[in-house]
Amino acid sequence: MTAALPPTSPAACLPEAAGDAICARPVDEAMAHWARSQPALPLAVAFSGGADSSALLAACAQHWPGQVYAWHVHHGLQAAADDFERHCVDLCARLGVALQVRRIAARNAPGESPEAAARRARYAALDDMAEQNTIRTVTLGHHADDQVETLLLALSRGAGIAGLAGMPRHWQRGAVHYVRPLLDVPAASTRAWLRLRGLPWVEDPSNTDARYTRNRIRALVLPALEAAFPQFRQTFARSAAHAAQARALLQDMGAQDLLAVGNPPQLAALRALARPRQANVLRHWLAASHATTPSAAQLGELLDQIEACATRGHRLMLRAGAGLVRRDGEVLQWSPRL
Repeated sequence: MTAALPPTSPAACLPEAAGDAICARPVDEAMAHWARSQPALPLAVAFSGGADSSALLAACAQHWPGQVYAWHVHHGLQAAADDFERHCVDLCARLGVALQVRRIAARNAPGESPEAAARRARYAALDDMAEQNTIRTVTLGHHADDQVETLLLALSRGAGIAGLAGMPRHWQRGAVHYVRPLLDVPAASTRAWLRLRGLPWVEDPSNTDARYTRNRIRALVLPALEAAFPQFRQTFARSAAHAAQARALLQDMGAQDLLAVGNPPQLAALRALARPRQANVLRHWLAASHATTPSAAQLGELLDQIEACATRGHRLMLRAGAGLVRRDGEVLQWSPRL
């Protein structure tokens, strides 16, 4: 299951052996930059066994020997999962890093994709391991190509500002600080970095399955972007950063407007706002108070109904995310669908 593959994109990295030292440099630069921020130690690496998390784990162990833990989440979703775990055990022994394995059953809820269910279960497992081990910094191996794929997926789905912000470099879940130190590093660089050190990694067989949109983007779209716009990783990252800044501003405005309209929102106060601000505060209310997100169509219908709520007799009950929004006198209430 180990592999040392040449870069998928010729412009992303010079040929194997001849250019590995140059191609690997972004990994060392990214790690040095992050180390200067003095992350809370000890820290954990979410370790799948793939090239990206393997490079991150080895680089962290190099920077902070004895202060790094590897956490492997075994999803059990494919036949190769046991091989991934054995590889993780072997590499951690070679690096002198303590490994903890968590086995999960990622079952998707109605309307939820298996990938989303696995992601939700994985983060829940990482949160739990962080609490049990009193770890405050958890690192993830996502890289620049992952970020580009995420942005292209968001564009293909007509996402708003939140989707176009891509993956955040760091964020907080409870007391745990999650970090992606390699988010500016091309995928080819992590493999070059590992080859220079003679370290193996595993290739997930599902990564070549053309049924998945992300894989088609990786195989077909990224090489075309590389040929047409060699700096696309950097420019996409800038666009994501601009969108993230806009998202933060909208969240701040939504929080301020929610204080003004009340929680639950008062219909009269909502109607006094312009429609875009109504949409923003309703999104904020549903996300912050009920952990749900309405679709664009659901939100548009809700806004239309709020506009029509000029009389006491006008009823309102609409789907919004994972539940229902209804009129209760002069306020809006949300409840989960049973």
